[in-house]
Amino acid sequence: MKRIVFLTCIGSVALALTAWGAPKDRPATRSAKGKSTPSAHTVSARGGGHVARHAAPVRTSRSFSAARSHQRAIAATPRTRSSSVARGRALRSSRVETVKVRSTRTANARTTVAARNRTAIDRERSLARANTLRTNRAEPARLRNAQAANANARLAARNNLAVNRATNARIVNNRTRNARIVNNWRSDRFRSSNYTAFYNYNRRWHDRSWWRRNYTRIIFVSGGWWYWNTGYWYPAWGYAAGAYYPYDGPIYGYNDLSPDQVIVNVQSQLQRDGYYAGPVDGILGSQTRQALAAFQADHGLAITSAVDRPTLATLGLA
Repeated sequence: MKRIVFLTCIGSVALALTAWGAPKDRPATRSAKGKSTPSAHTVSARGGGHVARHAAPVRTSRSFSAARSHQRAIAATPRTRSSSVARGRALRSSRVETVKVRSTRTANARTTVAARNRTAIDRERSLARANTLRTNRAEPARLRNAQAANANARLAARNNLAVNRATNARIVNNRTRNARIVNNWRSDRFRSSNYTAFYNYNRRWHDRSWWRRNYTRIIFVSGGWWYWNTGYWYPAWGYAAGAYYPYDGPIYGYNDLSPDQVIVNVQSQLQRDGYYAGPVDGILGSQTRQALAAFQADHGLAITSAVDRPTLATLGLA
């Protein structure tokens, strides 16, 4: 009996030691399962009875080493996790810092470009203002120079015109000095068909009603009335009281022009040819007739001192 009690005490102490040495976060039976030796059944024959006893699992050195390694692994796991978390945070911090540096560089670059652009714009504006100022300053001087140039040009033109008039007058005087106005067209030189209107011309006096009955085209020109007959304009004497005719004779007409327009064209052409220096007024006065006489004499024409067909053809008008 004493033996049984002694063995029971020993078993209790062994169980207590096993429970104390096992890891606190895991049950002892889990670590011992598959590693400890199987329990043995002890049979005692003393006292004539058969007593069965379960032996307590005995922890070997291998089981203690595995338990301690497991405890170290468990103890080391939080440290590893914390170091991984620290490395992750450090990596994120470095990335964020890199992004900040890049953003700062980009912002600085943009600021530099904007400053350069503003500088360029300010330069362009300054140049524009300077150009405008120079233009505004130069404009009055340019206007004064232009006005002076125009005044000089007008003065020169007047002087040239005066000189030209004087020169033309001398040329005209030299050409027309010996020219004499002819009013009589009864000589044999005017018997040809080119001068029939002059050779047969006679002044005719009639009242207005007679002129209207006999001629369909009668116009008022330069103070007098003129009628149209077979290519010439003639003065209509007696058509109206107070009529004025500076020239009493035929005027050759062409292109359906009135007698005053024909005379204007003749005066202009004689002026260009250097035979006439008077006004272009459409009046066949003494100065125009003298120029016609000089032109006819220089070109071998019959001197009618009037506007006839051969003279107009020589002038290039008809």
